[in-house]
Amino acid sequence: MKTRTLLIAALLTLTLAACSKVTAENYARIDTGMARADVVKILGEPDKTESSSLLGISGENAVWESRGTVITLRLVNGVVLTKDLQKH
Repeated sequence: MKTRTLLIAALLTLTLAACSKVTAENYARIDTGMARADVVKILGEPDKTESSSLLGISGENAVWESRGTVITLRLVNGVVLTKDLQKH
């Protein structure tokens, strides 16, 4: 019974890892000018964020990482300004 439970847990982990949204295909779907909410629909919530605000202008650096692929977006007032894709 314990072996069966471990096998099921391992298969579930592999299935979830294979379903990563951090892919080159999803990166290509993101355009400058896109709203943050639309990006989250594609990639999910970012793994890391840094934000700041000055004189009514907000900036955010958002990073998504999975299996050696890193997507970084820079947003101003909730809109994509620049995007970057790296594969390690």
